[in-house]
Amino acid sequence: MSSTIMIVDDAAFMRMMLKDILLKNGFNVVGEAENGAVAVEKYKELQPNLTIMDITMPEMDGLQAVKEIRKFDARARIIMCSAMGQQSMVIEAIQSGAKDFVVKPFQGERVVEAVTKALK
Repeated sequence: MSSTIMIVDDAAFMRMMLKDILLKNGFNVVGEAENGAVAVEKYKELQPNLTIMDITMPEMDGLQAVKEIRKFDARARIIMCSAMGQQSMVIEAIQSGAKDFVVKPFQGERVVEAVTKALK
């Protein structure tokens, strides 16, 4: 069975770009969410093997969503993805339970590398 991935980003074109990279590399994208609140609900419903999450989003940001998802599933695998490569954000994301951090604009190879590593 191939690994299932959910993409969370408030920008539709970013979700599309990520989905394109993942599908081209043989990954199975099972869902998308446009903010953290939707991501938490969809995570509970879909229970993907991996979630790729933006940090800065309306309603509920990615860091809060990671905490909520990890309350529901302590083994959740989440990769944070954000244009803000600020070290404090990266550290907070990892402390919140994220497995990796990809800085936007991302390289396809970097996304695939992070996903492959997180799914091991």
